[in-house]
Amino acid sequence: MKQIFENTATAFALKSDSELERAYFLFKLIANEPLVRIGTAVTNFAIKAHLPVERLIRATVFDHFCGGVSEEDCLGVIERMYEKKVSTILDYSVEGKEVEKQFDLALEKILNVLNFVKEKESIPLAVFKPTGFGRFALFVKVGEGKELTEEEQLEWDRVVARFDKVCKKAFDLDVALLVDGEESWMQDAADNLCAEMMSKYNKKKVIVCNTLQMYRWDRMDYLKKLHQQAKEEGFKIGMKVVRGAYMEKENERAEEKGYPTPICESKSATDQNFDAAIGYIVAHLDDFLLFMGTHNENSCYGLMALMEETNIDRTDDRIWFGQLFGMSDHISFNLADQGYNVAKYLPFGPVRDVMPYLIRRAEENTSVAGQTTRELSLLKAERIRRKIN
Repeated sequence: MKQIFENTATAFALKSDSELERAYFLFKLIANEPLVRIGTAVTNFAIKAHLPVERLIRATVFDHFCGGVSEEDCLGVIERMYEKKVSTILDYSVEGKEVEKQFDLALEKILNVLNFVKEKESIPLAVFKPTGFGRFALFVKVGEGKELTEEEQLEWDRVVARFDKVCKKAFDLDVALLVDGEESWMQDAADNLCAEMMSKYNKKKVIVCNTLQMYRWDRMDYLKKLHQQAKEEGFKIGMKVVRGAYMEKENERAEEKGYPTPICESKSATDQNFDAAIGYIVAHLDDFLLFMGTHNENSCYGLMALMEETNIDRTDDRIWFGQLFGMSDHISFNLADQGYNVAKYLPFGPVRDVMPYLIRRAEENTSVAGQTTRELSLLKAERIRRKIN
């Protein structure tokens, strides 16, 4: 397989010299774990104390990892990326809300995003998070099969109605809709809801896509059972396949509650599980839409090779590669340059409301040392290349 990810000229073609320097500065900071911890604490304090820090945040970490404060604010970034054949998934990244009013606002926001997406060829998919539509604890209780109070049942009915409303809208507009994965102890309820929506709206083509977090050792069994259900009920499956984002939380809770961790025993076991899911879906591609969300170069080369071996065209709209905005541009832009379907998750929302997302992003980058080191080495190489040229 031809090695394409070292091409920094293509990777960073959209970055001005000042944007390149900002990216290098930010990843140097992220590489320093004590600084991230201090910066996170200071930022949280400043936001809660309503100190005037939004302009500083916007000019640094926000503009690097986010597209803007609204859909319209993101348009410049979206159009620039699409000129390089990289599509966008608009991600309303407001997290941690726990009241009905906020759930209704989130629903309206996603419906508005779908309307916005329909008019833009550059935005082929939309996304939402299950707990954007209902309380985390309620998902847990439903997933555990516990009896709900009358009030809780009405509350859950509203969650289901929100899911159905947004999925129907996506179906009516013919826009694929990704449903993000969350912690394992709430995921059963979300999985069941997604399967219900797939059964309803994925009869002819994939509209609704769930997420498989492959650092969980039970996900291959789940995938095969869902596939069997889909064949019996006559619907297609959409899957975003990722490694996962909540490992520390998962292991800590399992130890605290005294049950076996749902996480694979090692990084290599996770990688094998991930590769198995990709292989299974590609082998049954007539029944699936695959969105592979990864910053792992080997995984991308693996899927590229699999597509070549099985004569799947690079432009086949049943296979997508995805990365987060502000990260792994060497993967996204080089893949797109080679003709593959690529989409960047582009977070947006009010600066203060998006801060929990940005803090999580910084913490995740710090915990994955290899990722940050790779970003820095590529940014450094591009800085040198530009100086020489």
